[in-house]
Amino acid sequence: MTAKFGVMATLVLAMAAADASANEEAGGDARWMTSWYAAAQPAWDNGFILPMNLPRLLNDQSLRETVRLSAGGQRMRLVFSNRYGRQPVRIGAVRAGPADGSVPALALTFSGAGEATIAPGAVITSDPVALAMPPLSRLTVSSYLPSPTPVASFHWGAQQTARLAAGNVVAAARFPGDTRVEGRLFFQAVLVEAPREAHTVVVLGDSITDGNGSTQDADRRWPDMLAQRLAPDGIAVANAGISGGRLLRDGMGQSALARFEQDVLAQPGVAEVIVLLGTNDIGWPGGPFAPAERAVTVDELANGYRQLLAAAHARGVRVTAGTLPPFEGALEGTPFAGHYSPEKERLRQQLNRWIRGCGLFDAVVDFDAVLRDPDRPQRLRQAFDSGDHLHPGDAGYRAMAAAVDVAAIRERLR
Repeated sequence: MTAKFGVMATLVLAMAAADASANEEAGGDARWMTSWYAAAQPAWDNGFILPMNLPRLLNDQSLRETVRLSAGGQRMRLVFSNRYGRQPVRIGAVRAGPADGSVPALALTFSGAGEATIAPGAVITSDPVALAMPPLSRLTVSSYLPSPTPVASFHWGAQQTARLAAGNVVAAARFPGDTRVEGRLFFQAVLVEAPREAHTVVVLGDSITDGNGSTQDADRRWPDMLAQRLAPDGIAVANAGISGGRLLRDGMGQSALARFEQDVLAQPGVAEVIVLLGTNDIGWPGGPFAPAERAVTVDELANGYRQLLAAAHARGVRVTAGTLPPFEGALEGTPFAGHYSPEKERLRQQLNRWIRGCGLFDAVVDFDAVLRDPDRPQRLRQAFDSGDHLHPGDAGYRAMAAAVDVAAIRERLR
């Protein structure tokens, strides 16, 4: 579905330069690391089965978003992305502050200026701002887009609501806009200044990692709950999941193989990645999302995982693989029925056996064993099912986070 964009080298160099510049400006015993993240996706046309549910164009409008940090810090920097844009994006003003309003929102600058322009395919990183935020606290970010701005890069869904208002109202304590938007627009990451020994765990996945099926605006995705478990150790968790994400092929965004460099390896402070991918590689072909696509093979999926492993290990990043949860009856009774079949279930089980037994990963977390119904193992346990038989609900996501061996992560990151 997505086009191949000739901006990969520009983006990687921009992110690497931002990372290097950021760490040069941190103190001698400190470093910058990613505390919150939303992976960019390219906009799609009306021919795709799912709507974007976002405006196609912004002009003279302010956007207010709320995010929950994982690790805290005394200073922070914000990152904005135009990864898939074909024209520059002008950011007229940005303010950030605690969501509870305990401290007035502070104006951010970019290379000393109050506004900035993001080149096509690039990102921009703000100057450091002295804004102390504790772990797991919520941050409100308001940005102003003064010029006609097509939405080419965005993040779909994410179980989070933003609001739009006319004009430049980023400084308003009470945001006047009542237009609600589900998803992220241009805002990509929060970096916090942390001790040099601090690290980030990146979670790479699909809509299950992005939190579909969890309570809206409640931060109950499984990476959020993992962040709660790791927060006492100062370990951050960055969620690089995208709905419709696939390992081998583009879906509602680039494949994991294509985006692994930007969304995982380029993250400041990354030391570990947890990968949960393959459900859409198996479920999409022959179903409503990719009716003409041939079925994937387990060998192809295994080779894709090997490529991620090689890239991560070459950079000193450890890899934990998650087994695929069951999805019998996924999306039945909806226009998206056909995501599941007995043959797809056989592929899922074969892939899970390979993940458990290949011996290549630094660790394995058996989400399948945690979430499956013991009496019908091809289906989600009812107490963990959000209702669509594909995505867990809050209880299921809590069980997933509890299954991760955080003691082992702590030990590895000492």
